[in-house]
Amino acid sequence: MVQHYELTDSNLRSKIKRQEIRFGGNKKLKIYGLLTCKSGKRMKRENRVFFSSEKKAMESGFRPCGHCMKTEYKNWKNGLIQPNPR
Repeated sequence: MVQHYELTDSNLRSKIKRQEIRFGGNKKLKIYGLLTCKSGKRMKRENRVFFSSEKKAMESGFRPCGHCMKTEYKNWKNGLIQPNPR
């Protein structure tokens, strides 16, 4: 998990281009989603974190976003996938 405030804008773009960062999350709400998600783009920079994979997000105790990851969210809600508690 990488905190947004730890990265410069150019460093962030570079990591996204190299696919070192593939998902974004809200550390207060413990929700992760796609980098293109409208909900994710509205969150405050100090709450934003990044992940290299869904597995890393789930291991950190985050759940899928209900807006941009509908199928994953439904599976999580139905108990088919469980985020790791912290």
